Amino acid sequence: MNVGRSVFSQLMDFLPLPEFRRCVERYRGDYRVQSFSCLDQFLSLAFAQLTYRESLRDIEACLRAMQPRLYHMGFRGKVSRNNLANANQQRDWRIYADFAQSLTSEARSLYAHDEFGVELEETVYALDSTTIDLCLSLFPWAPWERSKAAVKMHTLLDVRGSIPSFIHITPARVHDVPVLDEIVLEPGAFYIMDRGYIHFARLYRFTLAASFFVVRARGNMRYRRRYSQVVDKTTGLRSDQTILLTGQDSAHDYPAPARRVHYFDAEHQRQLAFLTNNFAVPALTIAELYRSRWAVELFFESSTWCTPLDVMEFRGAIALN
Repeated sequence: MNVGRSVFSQLMDFLPLPEFRRCVERYRGDYRVQSFSCLDQFLSLAFAQLTYRESLRDIEACLRAMQPRLYHMGFRGKVSRNNLANANQQRDWRIYADFAQSLTSEARSLYAHDEFGVELEETVYALDSTTIDLCLSLFPWAPWERSKAAVKMHTLLDVRGSIPSFIHITPARVHDVPVLDEIVLEPGAFYIMDRGYIHFARLYRFTLAASFFVVRARGNMRYRRRYSQVVDKTTGLRSDQTILLTGQDSAHDYPAPARRVHYFDAEHQRQLAFLTNNFAVPALTIAELYRSRWAVELFFESSTWCTPLDVMEFRGAIALN
């Protein structure tokens, strides 16, 4: 048992502080800062996350109650609502965005060989979004409905380890499809999406980038079958077809052949059709890949960390229209 050190202090020992200092120097975060440094700000907000603080006043009261231990927890400046508020408003948010990317890269390397239910060596991402409801009187910069405020968090989740590799915050009114333009596609990786992300011009960009998508096909999609593979119907598969889109717009936006896999979900008595640009992996693997998309839904459900305080931190990174 570690005597004399708080759990928070022991957790912070795992942070790559040299990388954090490089991020601070990159954006001159501590320029003309006398007492409350970027590290003090980060530790305050990390403490708030881990202990479910709900306001700046809550953070101040909780940390001041531990005043004799603050130095050993890494704090060097005075923690107050005024210092926190000024730091949150004035410090460059890119410091923490870059540091988050560094932590994400390190975490992904630890889970690179974990299993997730599909025998596949390539990286698999699940893409989805969730709406974070806010109070309109406290967040007038994020209007949604007449009496509500909200933002939408678009998340690209690495299924191995359930690690978010990309998060994009937009106004709640923004559709899901435009976020596809913000993602830097990784050649050889699989991107699993639901029907809300069907936009054939953008999906064709995956093919040009040598990346693979798996998306639920719409029931009214117009196409012409070019070839059918033999499938084992005892596995739930009903068909595995190579198709060409024939819709007036879709044929122009996606001129390449696509693959349509029809699967029957016996557990829920549902007919499912998947569209992909990968012709190499077995058809059953395509269905199993889409099932792995549930990881991002579980991530949203388990992410009780996303409070109005977090949204206040997002504010500096959002350009709301």
